[in-house]
Amino acid sequence: MSIKVAMFDSKPYDIENFKKVNRNFGYEFSYFKENLNKNTAILCQDHQVICPFVNDTIDSDVADALIEQGVKLIALRSAGYNNVDLKEVYKKIHVVRVPAYSPYAVAEHAAALMLSLNRKTHRAFYRTREGNFNINGLCGFDMKGKTAGIIGTGKIGKVMIQILKGFGMKVLAYDPYPDKEYANKYSFEYTDIDSLYERSDIISLHCPLTKDTYHIINSTSISKMKEGIMLINTGRGQLIDTPALIEALKKGKVGAAGLDVYEEENEYFFEDFSSEVISDDVLARLLTLPNVLVTSHQGFFTNEAMYNIALTTLNNIKDFYDGKPLENEICYRCPQKECVRAKKGRCF
Repeated sequence: MSIKVAMFDSKPYDIENFKKVNRNFGYEFSYFKENLNKNTAILCQDHQVICPFVNDTIDSDVADALIEQGVKLIALRSAGYNNVDLKEVYKKIHVVRVPAYSPYAVAEHAAALMLSLNRKTHRAFYRTREGNFNINGLCGFDMKGKTAGIIGTGKIGKVMIQILKGFGMKVLAYDPYPDKEYANKYSFEYTDIDSLYERSDIISLHCPLTKDTYHIINSTSISKMKEGIMLINTGRGQLIDTPALIEALKKGKVGAAGLDVYEEENEYFFEDFSSEVISDDVLARLLTLPNVLVTSHQGFFTNEAMYNIALTTLNNIKDFYDGKPLENEICYRCPQKECVRAKKGRCF
């Protein structure tokens, strides 16, 4: 049986990596530049598998189209799955993801945002390019001895903790499922969320987007933080209420923000708008602030991570058609991976 895979939001780097890894699998790929939505779902016709990314939408309309066209597997090439309506595809289409492509890639990018915002290296770059060697306004602070708050201690959060401990920072962490053994090993403290807000000099978000974490950073939570707090988000854009963040930046309550993600990023991120006007007023405002550093959801973008994404995605497809347990399956019934504990090894 020839297995046809439709990849959406395909970029040159996606195609290059998947072609390289697919030599050992032999699947038939169709690479579409378009995002998956109700208007482009027709492209899935004659494909058994679709391979979407974070800005592809699988809502009820798209789910109906996929089911009608006989799609059997949604092989996400991402860790996040908030763009998939799991209820609509439950017991009709299996959904697998890439839970751990490279926690180092994302954590290291978060650290890069911290360091650049602290020492203003992004601003110094533009100054010296113009022959301006004045260092006024570029003063930072020693990371050593400061307190970092890590929200979410999954694989990425744990690597982030190791990096910050290497800087000599004190680390507080919040997670509804604390890993006390890991905390003892790396000498950091689990605490409640309010205490983390109150005591941290820098807060970095590494939690998934759920109904409980949606806008976890908002005007109320910001009001509990130290004056001049630095916020870093390499998770999901909707973890932060962006208008509330902008207001806090204007007042100086938030001293700096490093954002690799944005609430409405699907309209802009991964595309070139350098010759156009940014019509999103909130994003445009963020980009004007000197103490805000926005990157275009590139935290995952390393050679190692791209290879691992392709390899895990293709192995997920192989396991499905080989009838093996789906280690990386998620579903409406058990979206937090409990499904891998099922006796049959599949959600349904």
